[in-house]
Parts: sequence; structure tokens; C-alpha cells
Amino acid sequence: MKKASLLLILAFFGIALQGFSQAATAAAPTSDVYTGKWEMLIIGTPNGDATLTTVLVRKEGKLTGTIIPKASDQKEEIKISNIEEADGKITLYFTIQDYDVNVLLEKVDDENLKGSLMNMFDVKAKRVK
Repeated sequence: MKKASLLLILAFFGIALQGFSQAATAAAPTSDVYTGKWEMLIIGTPNGDATLTTVLVRKEGKLTGTIIPKASDQKEEIKISNIEEADGKITLYFTIQDYDVNVLLEKVDDENLKGSLMNMFDVKAKRVK
């Protein structure tokens, strides 16, 4: 359980440190609610609440993105391996420390998303302007 908690925490930090340029946000169509830079708050982790940043970009009609850990030993970008879009929801899949994790997010409004990490921890996301 401790290993799983540690991995989830590292995954949270990984999402937080996304470093794409703001130009990608400006180029995104206004009707695409998911593209852009997001600050995500993961609530109730074993080490307390975690704040993460991620950037999602639409390339050739498909969402892509990367994650940079904010407060962990890992300094390299983590590529989001898959993003599934369906019915006003997206699921981000990525691997951190050899563990596959996912974050499910659904649209609240154009500036806010909510969901969960691994169906265990609540996640709130707010668009960064």
C-alpha cells in the first residue's frame, strides 16, 4: 500500500510540472475545452493535497500532452501515453516509476474540470490563464 501511495503521489507531482508554451493555448480553438494549461489539485493523498500542472495540446485532431514532476526527484518530462475523450470526459494515462496511472476528468464549465486519480483521490482542475 505504501508503494502504491508513493507512486500515486509521484504521479500527481508529475502532472503538475508541465512546461509547454502559452502559444499552444492561444492557438487552440475556443470550442475545445480541454486544450491548454491546467492546474490540478489532488485532494486527500497520503502526503496531503497535491497541486500539479499539465498542458494539453491538440495535434492533428488528437489530444496529447506531457507532465513535468514539480516536487519530486524526477525532473524529466513524462509523456501522457494516451488520452481518451468521451461524453464530456477525458482520461489521461501515463507511467511514473514503472506504474501505470490514470486521471479521469469531466467538464464542469469552460474553466473547471473535476474527477479522480485512479478512482481513489478527488481531482479539481482549473484553467491557467
